[in-house]
Amino acid sequence: MSTDPILWEKDATDAFVVLTMNRPEKMNAMNQALGDALEAAIVRAVADPDVRAVILTGAGRAFSTGFDLGGEDFELDAERWREDIGANMRRMKLLREAPIPVIAAVNGFALAGGLELMMCCDMTIAAEDAKLGEPEVRHVSAPPTLMLPWTVPMPHARYLMYTGDLIDGREAERIHLVNKAVPRDQLMPEARRLARKCARMPGAAIKFAKAALNHYQETAGLPSSWSYNRETTAILHASEEGRQWMRLLKEKSLKEFLDIREAPFRDLDG
Repeated sequence: MSTDPILWEKDATDAFVVLTMNRPEKMNAMNQALGDALEAAIVRAVADPDVRAVILTGAGRAFSTGFDLGGEDFELDAERWREDIGANMRRMKLLREAPIPVIAAVNGFALAGGLELMMCCDMTIAAEDAKLGEPEVRHVSAPPTLMLPWTVPMPHARYLMYTGDLIDGREAERIHLVNKAVPRDQLMPEARRLARKCARMPGAAIKFAKAALNHYQETAGLPSSWSYNRETTAILHASEEGRQWMRLLKEKSLKEFLDIREAPFRDLDG
Protein backbone atom coordinates (compact mmCIF):
# COMPACT_ATOMS: atom_id res chain seq x y z
CA MET A 1 0.00 0.00 0.00
CA SER A 2 1.11 3.56 -0.66
CA THR A 3 2.70 5.46 2.21
CA ASP A 4 1.01 8.72 1.16
CA PRO A 5 -0.91 10.17 4.13
CA ILE A 6 -4.01 10.60 1.96
CA LEU A 7 -4.98 8.14 -0.77
CA TRP A 8 -6.91 9.63 -3.70
CA GLU A 9 -9.24 7.29 -5.64
CA LYS A 10 -11.33 8.76 -8.43
CA ASP A 11 -14.44 6.75 -9.25
CA ALA A 12 -14.40 5.30 -12.76
CA THR A 13 -18.09 6.01 -13.42
CA ASP A 14 -19.28 9.00 -11.44
CA ALA A 15 -17.83 12.38 -10.50
CA PHE A 16 -16.66 11.67 -6.96
CA VAL A 17 -13.43 10.81 -5.20
CA VAL A 18 -12.64 8.63 -2.18
CA LEU A 19 -10.07 10.15 0.18
CA THR A 20 -8.57 7.63 2.60
CA MET A 21 -6.60 8.77 5.64
CA ASN A 22 -3.60 6.46 5.53
CA ARG A 23 -1.90 6.10 8.92
CA PRO A 24 -3.37 2.71 9.86
CA GLU A 25 -0.48 1.92 12.22
CA LYS A 26 -1.48 5.04 14.23
CA MET A 27 -5.24 4.49 13.73
CA ASN A 28 -5.22 7.57 11.49
CA ALA A 29 -4.37 9.90 14.36
CA MET A 30 -3.93 13.35 12.85
CA ASN A 31 -0.42 14.76 12.80
CA GLN A 32 0.90 17.70 10.79
CA ALA A 33 1.58 15.60 7.69
CA LEU A 34 -1.87 14.03 7.63
CA GLY A 35 -3.57 17.35 8.32
CA ASP A 36 -1.65 19.09 5.55
CA ALA A 37 -2.37 16.26 3.10
CA LEU A 38 -6.09 16.24 3.92
CA GLU A 39 -6.28 19.99 3.47
CA ALA A 40 -4.49 19.76 0.11
CA ALA A 41 -6.78 16.93 -1.03
CA ILE A 42 -9.93 18.92 -0.21
CA VAL A 43 -8.57 21.95 -2.06
CA ARG A 44 -7.74 19.70 -5.03
CA ALA A 45 -11.20 18.13 -5.03
CA VAL A 46 -12.94 21.50 -4.92
CA ALA A 47 -10.80 22.78 -7.81
CA ASP A 48 -11.46 19.72 -9.99
CA PRO A 49 -14.55 20.17 -12.22
CA ASP A 50 -14.79 16.38 -12.48
CA VAL A 51 -15.26 15.98 -8.71
CA ARG A 52 -18.74 16.76 -7.41
CA ALA A 53 -18.66 14.76 -4.17
CA VAL A 54 -16.10 13.39 -1.72
CA ILE A 55 -16.06 10.32 0.50
CA LEU A 56 -13.69 10.59 3.47
CA THR A 57 -12.71 7.36 5.24
CA GLY A 58 -9.79 5.77 7.06
CA ALA A 59 -7.44 2.87 6.37
CA GLY A 60 -7.38 -0.04 8.81
CA ARG A 61 -9.39 -0.16 12.03
CA ALA A 62 -10.21 3.52 12.42
CA PHE A 63 -11.71 6.50 10.70
CA SER A 64 -9.51 8.62 12.99
CA THR A 65 -8.75 8.46 16.69
CA GLY A 66 -8.21 12.21 16.80
CA PHE A 67 -5.07 14.25 17.15
CA ASP A 68 -1.80 12.39 17.53
CA LEU A 69 -0.79 12.41 21.21
CA GLY A 70 2.66 10.90 20.69
CA GLY A 71 5.99 12.59 20.23
CA GLU A 72 5.13 16.16 21.22
CA ASP A 73 5.23 18.23 24.39
CA PHE A 74 1.66 19.39 25.02
CA GLU A 75 2.38 21.20 28.28
CA LEU A 76 1.69 24.62 26.75
CA ASP A 77 0.45 27.97 28.01
CA ALA A 78 -2.99 29.28 27.08
CA GLU A 79 -1.76 31.46 24.22
CA ARG A 80 0.04 28.59 22.50
CA TRP A 81 -3.02 26.42 22.96
CA ARG A 82 -5.12 29.14 21.30
CA GLU A 83 -2.78 29.04 18.31
CA ASP A 84 -2.89 25.24 18.13
CA ILE A 85 -6.68 25.08 18.43
CA GLY A 86 -7.05 27.89 15.89
CA ALA A 87 -5.04 25.92 13.30
CA ASN A 88 -7.27 22.88 13.82
CA MET A 89 -10.39 25.05 13.58
CA ARG A 90 -9.19 26.45 10.25
CA ARG A 91 -8.85 22.94 8.78
CA MET A 92 -12.26 21.88 10.05
CA LYS A 93 -13.78 25.06 8.62
CA LEU A 94 -12.25 24.33 5.21
CA LEU A 95 -13.88 20.91 5.18
CA ARG A 96 -17.22 22.21 6.39
CA GLU A 97 -17.34 25.02 3.84
CA ALA A 98 -16.19 23.04 0.78
CA PRO A 99 -18.86 23.80 -1.88
CA ILE A 100 -19.30 20.10 -2.68
CA PRO A 101 -20.80 17.42 -0.41
CA VAL A 102 -18.38 15.51 1.82
CA ILE A 103 -19.56 12.11 3.08
CA ALA A 104 -17.81 10.48 6.04
CA ALA A 105 -17.59 6.68 5.84
CA VAL A 106 -16.79 5.68 9.43
CA ASN A 107 -15.19 2.26 9.32
CA GLY A 108 -14.05 2.01 12.94
CA PHE A 109 -13.05 4.42 15.70
CA ALA A 110 -14.05 8.07 15.29
CA LEU A 111 -12.83 9.69 18.48
CA ALA A 112 -12.12 13.19 19.77
CA GLY A 113 -10.75 15.29 16.88
CA GLY A 114 -11.65 12.41 14.57
CA LEU A 115 -15.29 12.70 15.63
CA GLU A 116 -15.14 16.47 15.07
CA LEU A 117 -13.73 15.81 11.60
CA MET A 118 -16.65 13.47 10.91
CA MET A 119 -19.19 16.02 12.14
CA CYS A 120 -17.74 18.71 9.85
CA CYS A 121 -18.64 16.48 6.90
CA ASP A 122 -22.09 16.91 5.38
CA MET A 123 -23.35 13.37 5.95
CA THR A 124 -22.10 10.20 7.60
CA ILE A 125 -22.50 6.49 6.98
CA ALA A 126 -21.07 4.39 9.82
CA ALA A 127 -20.35 0.72 10.33
CA GLU A 128 -22.70 -0.71 12.93
CA ASP A 129 -19.73 -1.76 15.08
CA ALA A 130 -17.86 1.56 14.74
CA LYS A 131 -17.01 3.33 18.00
CA LEU A 132 -17.64 7.05 18.35
CA GLY A 133 -17.13 9.50 21.19
CA GLU A 134 -15.18 12.25 22.93
CA PRO A 135 -12.99 10.24 25.35
CA GLU A 136 -10.43 13.07 25.58
CA VAL A 137 -12.62 14.72 28.21
CA ARG A 138 -11.35 12.06 30.61
CA HIS A 139 -7.85 13.58 30.51
CA VAL A 140 -8.99 17.20 30.87
CA SER A 141 -9.18 17.95 27.17
CA ALA A 142 -11.92 19.12 24.82
CA PRO A 143 -12.72 19.10 21.10
CA PRO A 144 -11.45 21.96 18.90
CA THR A 145 -14.78 22.84 17.30
CA LEU A 146 -17.58 21.68 19.64
CA MET A 147 -19.74 20.29 16.85
CA LEU A 148 -21.78 17.94 19.04
CA PRO A 149 -24.54 20.43 20.02
CA TRP A 150 -24.82 21.39 16.34
CA THR A 151 -25.28 17.74 15.39
CA VAL A 152 -27.31 15.97 18.09
CA PRO A 153 -29.93 17.04 20.65
CA MET A 154 -28.37 18.67 23.70
CA PRO A 155 -28.99 15.79 26.17
CA HIS A 156 -26.92 13.48 23.95
CA ALA A 157 -24.20 16.12 23.54
CA ARG A 158 -24.02 16.53 27.31
CA TYR A 159 -23.88 12.77 27.87
CA LEU A 160 -20.96 12.25 25.50
CA MET A 161 -19.11 15.36 26.73
CA TYR A 162 -19.65 14.63 30.43
CA THR A 163 -18.78 10.91 30.42
CA GLY A 164 -16.30 10.28 27.60
CA ASP A 165 -18.31 7.14 26.80
CA LEU A 166 -18.08 5.52 23.39
CA ILE A 167 -21.18 4.51 21.45
CA ASP A 168 -21.49 2.17 18.49
CA GLY A 169 -22.78 2.99 15.03
CA ARG A 170 -26.30 1.79 15.81
CA GLU A 171 -26.61 4.12 18.80
CA ALA A 172 -25.02 6.92 16.78
CA GLU A 173 -27.77 6.48 14.20
CA ARG A 174 -30.45 6.47 16.90
CA ILE A 175 -29.33 9.83 18.31
CA HIS A 176 -28.78 11.28 14.80
CA LEU A 177 -25.02 11.57 15.17
CA VAL A 178 -24.77 9.69 11.85
CA ASN A 179 -27.26 9.39 9.01
CA LYS A 180 -27.15 5.61 8.71
CA ALA A 181 -25.44 2.59 10.28
CA VAL A 182 -24.84 -0.48 8.14
CA PRO A 183 -22.96 -3.79 8.49
CA ARG A 184 -19.25 -3.21 8.03
CA ASP A 185 -19.10 -5.02 4.68
CA GLN A 186 -21.80 -2.68 3.36
CA LEU A 187 -20.13 0.55 4.48
CA MET A 188 -18.27 1.52 1.32
CA PRO A 189 -20.99 0.30 -1.08
CA GLU A 190 -23.51 2.41 0.82
CA ALA A 191 -21.19 5.43 0.94
CA ARG A 192 -20.49 5.09 -2.79
CA ARG A 193 -24.20 4.84 -3.53
CA LEU A 194 -24.78 8.11 -1.67
CA ALA A 195 -21.81 9.77 -3.39
CA ARG A 196 -23.13 8.66 -6.81
CA LYS A 197 -26.51 10.19 -6.01
CA CYS A 198 -24.88 13.48 -4.97
CA ALA A 199 -22.57 13.46 -8.02
CA ARG A 200 -25.56 13.07 -10.34
CA MET A 201 -27.45 15.95 -8.75
CA PRO A 202 -27.22 19.38 -10.39
CA GLY A 203 -24.01 20.76 -8.93
CA ALA A 204 -25.42 24.23 -8.33
CA ALA A 205 -28.35 22.79 -6.39
CA ILE A 206 -26.09 21.23 -3.76
CA LYS A 207 -23.58 24.11 -3.77
CA PHE A 208 -26.20 26.72 -2.90
CA ALA A 209 -28.20 24.43 -0.61
CA LYS A 210 -25.00 23.86 1.37
CA ALA A 211 -24.28 27.58 1.44
CA ALA A 212 -27.80 28.28 2.74
CA LEU A 213 -27.67 25.52 5.36
CA ASN A 214 -24.24 26.64 6.56
CA HIS A 215 -25.51 30.23 6.75
CA TYR A 216 -28.42 29.05 8.88
CA GLN A 217 -25.98 27.59 11.40
CA GLU A 218 -23.79 30.67 11.22
CA THR A 219 -26.65 33.06 11.95
CA ALA A 220 -27.70 30.73 14.78
CA GLY A 221 -24.29 31.29 16.37
CA LEU A 222 -21.95 28.52 15.21
CA PRO A 223 -18.89 30.81 14.67
CA SER A 224 -19.39 32.35 18.11
CA SER A 225 -19.76 28.85 19.59
CA TRP A 226 -16.48 27.74 18.01
CA SER A 227 -14.68 30.91 19.17
CA TYR A 228 -15.91 30.58 22.75
CA ASN A 229 -14.94 26.91 22.77
CA ARG A 230 -11.43 27.88 21.61
CA GLU A 231 -11.02 30.14 24.63
CA THR A 232 -12.43 27.69 27.18
CA THR A 233 -10.38 24.81 25.77
CA ALA A 234 -7.16 26.85 25.85
CA ILE A 235 -7.86 27.77 29.49
CA LEU A 236 -8.73 24.15 30.29
CA HIS A 237 -5.50 22.79 28.80
CA ALA A 238 -3.40 25.44 30.54
CA SER A 239 -5.06 24.89 33.92
CA GLU A 240 -3.08 23.11 36.61
CA GLU A 241 -5.11 19.93 36.21
CA GLY A 242 -4.75 20.13 32.44
CA ARG A 243 -0.98 20.61 32.71
CA GLN A 244 -0.74 17.61 35.04
CA TRP A 245 -2.33 15.38 32.41
CA MET A 246 -0.16 16.80 29.64
CA ARG A 247 2.91 16.28 31.82
CA LEU A 248 1.86 12.68 32.39
CA LEU A 249 1.51 12.23 28.63
CA LYS A 250 5.10 13.42 28.25
CA GLU A 251 6.40 11.08 30.96
CA LYS A 252 4.51 7.90 30.05
CA SER A 253 4.04 5.86 26.91
CA LEU A 254 0.69 6.41 25.21
CA LYS A 255 -0.48 2.96 26.34
CA GLU A 256 0.46 3.70 29.96
CA PHE A 257 -1.21 7.10 29.73
CA LEU A 258 -4.46 5.62 28.43
CA ASP A 259 -4.40 2.83 31.03
CA ILE A 260 -4.15 5.45 33.78
CA ARG A 261 -6.89 7.57 32.19
CA GLU A 262 -9.33 4.69 31.82
CA ALA A 263 -8.67 3.01 35.19
CA PRO A 264 -11.40 4.86 37.17
CA PHE A 265 -14.05 3.86 34.63
CA ARG A 266 -13.36 0.16 34.07
CA ASP A 267 -16.08 -1.00 36.45
CA LEU A 268 -18.57 1.51 35.00
CA ASP A 269 -18.10 1.20 31.26
CA GLY A 270 -20.44 -1.39 29.84
